[in-house]
Amino acid sequence: MVFSQPVFLFGFLPLVLGFCHLAPKRFKNYILLLFSLIFYGWGEPRFVFVMIAVSLVNFAAALAMARFAAGRPALRRALLAAAAAANVGLLAYFKYAGFFAANLNTLFGAGLNVPVIELPIGISFFTFQAMSYTADVYRGVCAAQKNPFYVLLYISLFPQLIAGPIVRYSDIESEINERSVSWTDMSAGVERFIIGFAKKVIIADQAAYIADAVFDMGPASPAAAWLGAIAYALQIYYDFSAYSDMAIGLGLMLGFHFLENFNYPYAAVSISDFWRRWHISLSTWFRDYVYIPLGGSRRGAARRTLNLLAVWFLTGLWHGARWNFVLWGLYYFALLSLEKLIPARTLEKIPSILRRLAVLLLVLVGWVFFRADGISAAIDYLRVMFTPAALNNWQYQFAVLFRQGWMYLLLGGALSFPLVKKRLPAPALLAIFGAAVLFMINSTYSPFIYFRF
Repeated sequence: MVFSQPVFLFGFLPLVLGFCHLAPKRFKNYILLLFSLIFYGWGEPRFVFVMIAVSLVNFAAALAMARFAAGRPALRRALLAAAAAANVGLLAYFKYAGFFAANLNTLFGAGLNVPVIELPIGISFFTFQAMSYTADVYRGVCAAQKNPFYVLLYISLFPQLIAGPIVRYSDIESEINERSVSWTDMSAGVERFIIGFAKKVIIADQAAYIADAVFDMGPASPAAAWLGAIAYALQIYYDFSAYSDMAIGLGLMLGFHFLENFNYPYAAVSISDFWRRWHISLSTWFRDYVYIPLGGSRRGAARRTLNLLAVWFLTGLWHGARWNFVLWGLYYFALLSLEKLIPARTLEKIPSILRRLAVLLLVLVGWVFFRADGISAAIDYLRVMFTPAALNNWQYQFAVLFRQGWMYLLLGGALSFPLVKKRLPAPALLAIFGAAVLFMINSTYSPFIYFRF
């Protein structure tokens, strides 16, 4: 089940809101938990048990830290390590077993059987949430939850379950135990959900047609290559930020306040600024649970570089078991490392418009590595993008795709920047929602990119 389907909009959502708001306070969490499990199990019920197992392992580890390991640091570290090993092991099995086996066969002729394992939707998101919960209990950021159903609710909470944002238990700890929904929160949540829904079906899905056509067939000219890269940049931004908008909006309707996950990343003036604005919950997760524990920047430039290398290698690998994702992560490691070598005063002397254009160009190149079917395909795509000799070769491919989607690309490009900051009036929201519903009904293609992560 996805947010942009009629069964969710006109069936599941009214039911969950009705039951959760009308139920007695002591039953609200259990009702919400039941609906969350139904939501996740709608398409693949057997994987619900994987998520339940993750929840129970981390619940037990955190509770054991609180009850049996207080004042015993060695035991606390052992419990944390055991929970982390279980989380990482599960993720490695489902997401990377085939990848590792295939590469061992290629490199060493190991002759291993390459398993084909179906990936549970959102496994990277809910395992990262589980790991952050156990780590925060270990560090004393939050108390261990004594009710296993509440830990399961935190991990399975349907608004953010399958595509983020990565919510930390400490951010919603008080709201799991006690929450209420004000009219202000409800109206803000409805508005945020409608905006996200419209971004998804009106912009992201339309950009997807163009991006997929160019990347799947291969660009026939530099113009088509640039069109495909720009379309994909808009698709992935509006697809993922739309899901985050809808998750945040749904959270508000249910009494939860999730942190922002996007802040106009294409308006960034540096690569560091881009990653402070893009998928904020993931970048801060790696900062707090990988980079800083490794020593951060406190142990000299060489150690800082190694720590950054580890973070960006893992960031790339987190997105998928393919080498082009790893290369994409290392690409950003190289850019950020080079950026740190340039004095801040030097960067500030460059006009902001030039810095923004440079960031956009570098990000577009990065998205080619991210989207292409392999490293060699990405290199071939970039070769077409940057071949001046063929600039006069517009080709039929570009003309057809540009004519089909230029309005959506123009709208997406304009709304990538903070042009509108005021809340929309109700008539405008109703009109946007109505238009989005029409797009949803007429569309047969509406994938959420980050489901597979």
